[in-house]
Amino acid sequence: MKQKAIQLGGVTLLILFILSISIALTINVTILYRVDISLLAIDQQSGLSKAVLMDNYHQLLNYLNLPWIRSLEMPDFPSSANGLNHFFEVKRLFLVDYLVVLISGIGSLFFIRYLKKYQLGWTLIRPFQVLIVAPVVFGVVMMISFDQLFIVFHEVLFNNEDWMFNPSTDPIINVLPEAFFMHCFILAILLMEIQFIIGYYWSKKQIRI
Repeated sequence: MKQKAIQLGGVTLLILFILSISIALTINVTILYRVDISLLAIDQQSGLSKAVLMDNYHQLLNYLNLPWIRSLEMPDFPSSANGLNHFFEVKRLFLVDYLVVLISGIGSLFFIRYLKKYQLGWTLIRPFQVLIVAPVVFGVVMMISFDQLFIVFHEVLFNNEDWMFNPSTDPIINVLPEAFFMHCFILAILLMEIQFIIGYYWSKKQIRI
C-alpha cells in the first residue's frame, strides 16, 4: 500500500515537472520569436526592425520572469490598464510555473533515487507509454482547431476578458500574432514528448540492470 502511494505521488511529481519545465523552457526560447519575426513577416507588417521588436520582447519577458520588476515598460508599445492587468496575471502564472519546476524537480529527484535504490525503475514503463500518446493527441486536436483551443485556454486561466486586447490601445498584440502562440504550443508539446520518450527508454533499461 505504501509503495503504491509513493509510486502515485512520484509519477504525479514527474508529470508536473515535465509539464512545468517544458513551459519554462518554451517561455525563454527567445529564438522562436526571432524566427517568427521573419517567418510571419512581423517586422514588415509593423514597420519596426527586428532589433526593435526583440528589444521590446526582451523587456516584456524580463517583466514576466523577474519578480523584482514591478512595472512593465516597453519603449515602443504603450499599454492600457486592462492590458497591464493581463500581463500582471500572466506574470503570476509564470512565477507559479517556476515554483512548480523547483518543487516537483526536487521531489522527482528523490523519487528517481528511490526507484533506483529498490530497482523499481521498470514500474514507469506503463505510465510513460500512456504519457507518450497524450502530447500526440493534444497536438492533433490543436492543429484541427487552434483558434478554439486558444480561447478555451484563456477562459480557463483567466477570470476576465483583459486578454482580448484592443490593437488601438494595446498595439503589442499586433506583433504577437496567434501563429506565434501556436508555435509556442508546438514547441512545448515537442519538449514534453522528448522527455516522455527519454523516460520510457530509461525505465525499460532498468529491467536489464
